[in-house]
Amino acid sequence: MDRFLQILQEFGLTFVPLFVAMDAIGVLPILISVTQDMKAAERKKTILYAVLTALILGLAFVAVGKGIFVFLGIDVADFLVGGGLILFLLAAKDLITGKMIEAQASVGSDMVGVVPLGTPLVVGPAVLTTLLILIDQYNLAIVIISFMLNLAIAWVLLAQANRVVAFLGQGGVRATSKVVSLFLAAIAIKMVRQGILAIVG
Repeated sequence: MDRFLQILQEFGLTFVPLFVAMDAIGVLPILISVTQDMKAAERKKTILYAVLTALILGLAFVAVGKGIFVFLGIDVADFLVGGGLILFLLAAKDLITGKMIEAQASVGSDMVGVVPLGTPLVVGPAVLTTLLILIDQYNLAIVIISFMLNLAIAWVLLAQANRVVAFLGQGGVRATSKVVSLFLAAIAIKMVRQGILAIVG
């Protein structure tokens, strides 16, 4: 029973940071904008490319994450501070300007699912930084499951983009995205605090 509760706790501690870092709801208006001239089948293919790109990129970072730590000679405390500061700056930028990552991309419509939707919008610096931190703190399998569940949620939201935006309204989407960014900023501060305490302690 204790082991089950520990797994549930680790799942929550990995799922929530990835959920707020991914901010799939905030991507919806951009998806609608870049796919508005596409036919239904073409939009579905674009969304599939976006999710597959995000999945491959995220899993690649999970696979080489610890190797990056060893190669650069850093430990998790260093990365908690540095990564936390980056996440905080990204969240602050979104709160102030409304854009965490620039969405413009001079690519053809066939590649819009890869760039900018797959990366940097679905999986960008915030998600990748969060993944690198989580894999050194929690069970690898749990981190991967949390990441893939978040991607599944993002896939559903992207596939139903028009309905979600119609339900929430443009103002509701922006407000939800701001709240998510606020939580991301709070999680970033927590990471910095943990890193500093680990270094000085």
